[in-house]
Amino acid sequence: MLNKIRFLKEKCLEIEKEMLRPEIISDNKKYTELCKEYNELEPISQVYDEYSQILNTIESDTKLLETEKDNEMRSLLNSEVEDCKKKLEALDEKIKILLLPKDDNDDRNVILEIRSGAGGEEASLFGGVLLRMYSMYAESKRWKVEILSVNETELGGIKDASIRISGKGAYSKFKYESGVHRVQRVPETESSGRIHTSTATVAVLPEHEEVDVEINEKDLEIDVYRSGGAGGQHVNTTDSAVRITHIPTGIVVACQDERSQLKNREKAMSILKSKLYDYYQMQLDEEYARNRRNQVGTGDRSERIRTYNYPQSRLTDHRINYTSYNLEPFLNGDLDDLISNLSIAEQKEKLEKITL
Repeated sequence: MLNKIRFLKEKCLEIEKEMLRPEIISDNKKYTELCKEYNELEPISQVYDEYSQILNTIESDTKLLETEKDNEMRSLLNSEVEDCKKKLEALDEKIKILLLPKDDNDDRNVILEIRSGAGGEEASLFGGVLLRMYSMYAESKRWKVEILSVNETELGGIKDASIRISGKGAYSKFKYESGVHRVQRVPETESSGRIHTSTATVAVLPEHEEVDVEINEKDLEIDVYRSGGAGGQHVNTTDSAVRITHIPTGIVVACQDERSQLKNREKAMSILKSKLYDYYQMQLDEEYARNRRNQVGTGDRSERIRTYNYPQSRLTDHRINYTSYNLEPFLNGDLDDLISNLSIAEQKEKLEKITL
């Protein structure tokens, strides 16, 4: 393992020198590619330096112990050697995680879809809560949030909505959100104070460029219509909304956010490409999913992944047994701690697969 990170350290240094060459600096595409590779290797390079420094300390202290006669000094040296060995053990785990294969989609933008599930109007209102929560989280990361389509209810809930979140690393954070989210609370319309249980489904798709998915125009059925919303919102006098059906798979997408039919079509095609990529990828993963369902990944979307309990101010993620009794910050977009724990759980699972 040390030889591996030494090799990557040397590669990082080579890239650093390459980036200083004038012809590379003037080539924006090449320079960007090298920057990306350098940023991926730099953490490994830093760990190698730390690891080497600790090894040198152990070697130096061990040589001193061969000649040192003073008991107090020997005790100090032995203590330092033991501390260094513990640090090496911790670094070993860190290195293993750094060397894990990266998800190719992690740096992509995200298409996030929310649909109300069981619970009628209360489920739609909860869908609106999730939309707000995710928007606030994205904004805290300074990522761009665009509403692609939204189907509102008269009480301000959301039957379904699609948003695009643009920013480096967006998918690496949002990919853990796919699944069924359950809410337990007393609806405002409930006069007896009885707690209702409702659900909403979240789907998270990495946004893919045209090269990733080939679409035959003959396989598409494209309809245009006038957009509209509850209370007369988003109503146009022209047929600007676009609905695209991919005939071979039956996948349907729609976009009505823009006033321009062309822009709505472009956004709808972007969503369709992501959906098709996800559809084909799920087909490839089907056999693996039957044998072993990934505990943390996007996996089976029919599975309940999280519960939001308002009376107890409790949030529970059932995949990793994560529970917090401070619900409000989560609803206001403070998801960092939860997502960090989900990421750690995923890394541990990957390490277990490697060591099996």
